[in-house]
Amino acid sequence: MTGKVLLALDQGTTSTRAIVFGLDGRPLAEASRPLRQSYPADGWVEHDADEIWTAAQAVLREALSKSGRAAGEVAAIGITNQRETVVVWDRKTGRPIHPAIVWQDRRTADACEALVKAGVERRVTEVTGLLLDPYFSATKIAWLLDKVPGARKRAEAGELLAGTMDTWCIWKLTGGAVHATDATNASRTLLFDIEAQAWSDEMLEMFEVPAALLPTVLDCAADYGQTTADLLGAPVPIRGVAGDQQAALMGQGCIRAGEMKATYGTGCFMLLNTGETRPVSRSRLLTTVAARVDGRTTYALEGSIFVAGAAIQWLGEGLGMTGGPRAAEALARTAKPGSGVVVVPAFTGLGAPWWDAEARGAIFGLTRDAGLAEIAAATFDACALQTRDLIEAMQADAPEAFGAAAELRIDGGMSRSAWFSQRLADLTNLPVCRVNYEETTALGAALFAGVGSGVFASVEAAAKARPDGELLRSTIDDHAREGAYARWLDAVAQVRGTV
Repeated sequence: MTGKVLLALDQGTTSTRAIVFGLDGRPLAEASRPLRQSYPADGWVEHDADEIWTAAQAVLREALSKSGRAAGEVAAIGITNQRETVVVWDRKTGRPIHPAIVWQDRRTADACEALVKAGVERRVTEVTGLLLDPYFSATKIAWLLDKVPGARKRAEAGELLAGTMDTWCIWKLTGGAVHATDATNASRTLLFDIEAQAWSDEMLEMFEVPAALLPTVLDCAADYGQTTADLLGAPVPIRGVAGDQQAALMGQGCIRAGEMKATYGTGCFMLLNTGETRPVSRSRLLTTVAARVDGRTTYALEGSIFVAGAAIQWLGEGLGMTGGPRAAEALARTAKPGSGVVVVPAFTGLGAPWWDAEARGAIFGLTRDAGLAEIAAATFDACALQTRDLIEAMQADAPEAFGAAAELRIDGGMSRSAWFSQRLADLTNLPVCRVNYEETTALGAALFAGVGSGVFASVEAAAKARPDGELLRSTIDDHAREGAYARWLDAVAQVRGTV
């Protein structure tokens, strides 16, 4: 494998990018294209799947060209993606029947609530590890089949295919030869039995999703076919796939029980590896597949924050703070200490452990001497305090994982800020390991592809191909920390269930 490289396609919520990695985990070249989001109604979020495919082709070609490598030097492609976002397309033409419905979309909240009232959520959780929430893919697929004229009839006749963005990209990359997903993405659909590791007939019936729509489920390191020759000049094997948060778990080297990470992108997603033991959450966290390699499944507890980096973006778009995230941080650092201002960025509801689709954002504690600086600081703190919510829930569900050596490994856009990373350590009271490389999600996909292509002999060997990080510890006292958290909990209680 001397001279070989790994190529990762990272299809995210706000961009599609490709990165070429050396076998030492070092990025050699990258390319990116922004992704437009559409908001056709309150709480609705859509993507153009064709735009995603166009961008995927462009970034793969550009990144490989920038690296100076030929297609024959790519050992394999790894794919990672925004999870739960789903598209339905025509099997023959490859044309989507409707824009992709994004994971943030809340249009099926009423359908989920009706199922909750019908008393089936406990059974859904037993089978899938998930909760009844519009966040997941099943009700999105059902909505598409019911709302697009003729779609349900065509789906039942086998004329349509469905999938999350990994499936869509694989199908397009292989020229329609492979309709597949991996176990991590499948575990986010509300249709997958995470114990049996197969699509659940019971869930398919409950959500009225025809089995013919769904892709084959493979391991994270497996044979997903190869790209068409015209894409990069020669066929390249696709050998690794994982949803973005599971890919980041791999990229952070969290492959053993008790290791945890949080990724701060548009939202924040925290995963705690629980090994081959499937955890049962009493705190309304999710049980999900961490990875499946060589047929061996490992599990994770997961908590999802819907709005993290998007809250910082809101400071510019909603409040007119110019200069982007760096300017927002600079302003936040000038805020008066202990101002008491609390921002709850529940723009599309609250995620774990609250799971309140009707909650909406609010600002509390404003006084005459509070201004934009205090609001900016409180918005950054909201990301840390929401993380504290998840940590409290995980400690209740898996206390054995929080021993003396417990630490939180972080990545994503907000982790680039040393100030925010320190604030996170202060408000959670956990040591925070801030990686000195940014693209852990893409790296995780590349490492899975390395395992799938035989570049790495095992997941353990692959996990060693990643740089170290910087460890930060809390610098504030318990009184300040607990006071901030008490104010946060009081604010959350006031926004829950409001419209």
